[in-house]
Amino acid sequence: MHHQEKRREDNLTELMEFVLLGFADMPHLQWFLFGLFLIIYIIILMSNGTIFLITKMDPALQSPMYFFLSNFSFLEICYVSATLPRMLMNLGTQRRRISLVACATQMCFVLMFGGTECLLLAVMAYDRYVAICNPLHYPLVMNHRVCIQFVTGSWTIGIPVLIELTYQIFSLPFCGSKQINHFFCDFFPILRLACGDTFVNEVLVYILVVLFDMVPFLLILGSYTKIVSIILKLPSATSRAKAFSTCSSHLMVVVLFFGSAIITYLRPNTRHSEGTDKVISLFYTILIPMLNPMIYSLRNKDVIMALRKLLCT
Repeated sequence: MHHQEKRREDNLTELMEFVLLGFADMPHLQWFLFGLFLIIYIIILMSNGTIFLITKMDPALQSPMYFFLSNFSFLEICYVSATLPRMLMNLGTQRRRISLVACATQMCFVLMFGGTECLLLAVMAYDRYVAICNPLHYPLVMNHRVCIQFVTGSWTIGIPVLIELTYQIFSLPFCGSKQINHFFCDFFPILRLACGDTFVNEVLVYILVVLFDMVPFLLILGSYTKIVSIILKLPSATSRAKAFSTCSSHLMVVVLFFGSAIITYLRPNTRHSEGTDKVISLFYTILIPMLNPMIYSLRNKDVIMALRKLLCT
């Protein structure tokens, strides 16, 4: 009797855990990957932290554009911290088990930060649209109260929906393999482990991807279509070059982030290759947050000047 109860408890424990395989298929590269991702994580923390710091401290960087950039840099730190520390722990300890609650929590935070990033990029595009297409009314339209409302909305608007989606996915019964062939808990790798019909859940995922990825992306494209048409009408080449330089960094980030996210989530589930998904996920969850500070700082004279002042003090 005692033996049966113990087995029942063991089975319950097994049902409450998953195994994040990550890069287990490369056993000889575990410590190399640990060192590589640790260096990348430190670079992300330091570079985005520096951007956040100078946009708060430097008097020349107090416009709405830099207010949004500081929030974006802080968001990148949060976004990467939802996945990389767990991946580093798994690589370092080779203990890849993750509880159902921890997996659900990680997925929920990844979704919230990812959704916030999509919305914040759309807000940043709108800011550039107003600055270039309606410059006389820019200080009135993009006043500090409006900026705070935009940022607050970007951070909070998706929370109830994404918590509900996470609850729906992790309420499914899981049977058979508990191995998640990914380095973090994501939609489709989790749904592959569920028993029964997951059609409704997959439809919900696609609806949310359209709302949080495609809609902001289309709004950004619309903003930049109008921006480009206005820039091309400017009389001097110097004015056109200056206007393009203020938008090119943001547009580069938009293409990289939305492009990789749309490729990952808007393909039919039957076409999802686990290896390809991992590579693309590395791109938008880790590589792009590392590149963003360089993209914004190297193409922005005000940020470069603020960095020089910070380093000289």
